[in-house]
Parts: sequence; C-alpha cells; structure tokens
Amino acid sequence: MRFLERLQPLALLALRLALGGVMVGHGYHKVFGGMSHYVDFIRHLGIPGWLAYCSAGAEFFGGIAIFAGLFTRVAALVVFVDMAVALLKVDLKSGFSGYELSMTLAAVAFALIFFGAGAISLDHVFRGGSKS
Repeated sequence: MRFLERLQPLALLALRLALGGVMVGHGYHKVFGGMSHYVDFIRHLGIPGWLAYCSAGAEFFGGIAIFAGLFTRVAALVVFVDMAVALLKVDLKSGFSGYELSMTLAAVAFALIFFGAGAISLDHVFRGGSKS
C-alpha cells in the first residue's frame, strides 16, 4: 500500500490535467468568439447575462490554473460552482446522457478542493515544498 501512497501525486496530476484540459476547451470558445451567444443562452436560463462572463472566465482561466496547479483549491471551487450551476440549470433536464459530464467534472473539482494540487504543481513549488 505504501507504493500506491507514493503515487498519489501522479493521481492528483492526472485529475488536474484532465479537469483543466476539459475546462480550458469548454471556456476557450466562449472567451474567444462565442461570448454574445453565451450571454444570450445564460439570459435564456433566467440568469443575469453578466454571469456568462464569470462562467466563461471560470472555465477558461480556472482551467489553466488547475492544469498548472496554481491556486488550485480556489480555481477548483470556482469550477465546482460553475459545473453545479450547469448541472442544475441545464443538464439535469436531459437525463443521464446529458448530465454525466458536468457531474463528473464537478466531482473532480470537489475532490481537488479538499486534496489540493499535490506535489507535482506550482502550488507545491511556491509553498516551498509543503503539502498543498
């Protein structure tokens, strides 16, 4: 079991890279090209349009931070809230095939809030090697 415990930093790295990559991919198109459509979509859900900018920023910039392991817990919290809203306001209406992605992304973000970035991260480097 100690062998597996020593590999935990790799597991956290895998979670971060997967979540960060997916979030950057989802946020990129909103931030760099589709923002007006996204604002309209958010308004259609009954949410103030300005929150579309928060959501797109959370996905794109939060994804970058998670990918790099920088401010991981804060970025994961922001992504968790973004995915929870997506799950509740949009995806649950579609059934399981509509909500499994946002549910999984929210769960990974939730885990990173509590476990942090791990030893293979910028958080770890900037904290002088302390547990993050």
